[in-house]
Amino acid sequence: MSLRTVGLIATLALALLAAPLAADAQASEKVAHIGYLSSAKRSSQSARSEAFRQGLRELGYVEGKNLVIEFRFAEGRFDDLPELAAALVRLKVDVIVSSGATVTRAARKATATIPIIMTQDNDPVGNGFVASLARPGGNITGLSSVAAELNGKRLELLKEIVPGLVRAAVLGTSANPGNAHALRETELAAGTFGVQLQYLDILRSRDLKTAFRAAGKGQADAALVLGGPLFNSYRTEIAELAAKSRLPTIYARAESVEAGGLMSYGVKISDLDRRAATYVDKILKGALAADLPVEQPTIFELVINLRTAKALGLTIPQSLLFRASKVIH
Repeated sequence: MSLRTVGLIATLALALLAAPLAADAQASEKVAHIGYLSSAKRSSQSARSEAFRQGLRELGYVEGKNLVIEFRFAEGRFDDLPELAAALVRLKVDVIVSSGATVTRAARKATATIPIIMTQDNDPVGNGFVASLARPGGNITGLSSVAAELNGKRLELLKEIVPGLVRAAVLGTSANPGNAHALRETELAAGTFGVQLQYLDILRSRDLKTAFRAAGKGQADAALVLGGPLFNSYRTEIAELAAKSRLPTIYARAESVEAGGLMSYGVKISDLDRRAATYVDKILKGALAADLPVEQPTIFELVINLRTAKALGLTIPQSLLFRASKVIH
């Protein structure tokens, strides 16, 4: 047998040995199994879920290859959250990503062991989710939206476009974690600006029409929406009610302005969803949620809808337009 023949046989033997090893390595590549839980309507969350997916893609995760995401949406039915969270636990997902404080609370009740990543929370310590921002200490970490502290700025912006602002209706949801804190911050700002507040508690979507009628009877000059999953899910309906009531209204989320609302100022939520992917990646690589500090937002945006302003007979100061991140014409 020639040396060349021996060499060919050896090469074939090595190839045969290597083939099953390569197949085994490919089969054993771990697939990340992630649960994404939201209280909102699926249709209203496309930008957020896509931002989260983008963040994972940037880190090398590919759905259908090394990643499976189990999306669960309560469609505004908050009573469904406990069962949706429990279902994700039964699926034995590696991580649960929560889209807000109400969702985080449901996920925490469902599991004390699976890591939970908050995409946003206006008061993680006050809500009892973490021991401190620097050292969360449990199975929950993620991002804070510092939403409550921004309500003073929102009231200030309202005064710029409604110079004679005396009374402002405040729409909130008392059942929402962080609502009381947000209302306190708004009341502090109102005292500074000399504005009287009319608080309107919205527990269900059917309360919205009643609230706007009450704002009209209370002679409100403008309105401020504290934020929450209900307001995001029904943002188009709220914008229409505000327009019919001829009530200049400021929101926490840009999506409300894109749906026809007048103005918003707040954290760019989609950026928080994208950044949440980095927490997921660290957890999958062995980090503990207890040791990962809660991060603060870095991008804020002021969005103004000039079409809505014109319909309300408002003139937006040029100084405010120059400061806007986005102006809808």
